[in-house]
Amino acid sequence: MSTTDLVWFKSSYSSGGDGDCVEVATCPSTVHVRDSKNPDGPQFAVAPAAWAGFLAQLV
Repeated sequence: MSTTDLVWFKSSYSSGGDGDCVEVATCPSTVHVRDSKNPDGPQFAVAPAAWAGFLAQLV
């Protein structure tokens, strides 16, 4: 799957307009992350287990 074919979801924790907006797109073996205000800019991808570990640290 190309990154242009991904379905992106804005984080419910993103702020309402002061610049903190994160989007994620999930695939079976990868979680892609980008800045929603710059969708053509840099993005990174991690394994689902790494993403789950990151999220577990936020709660």
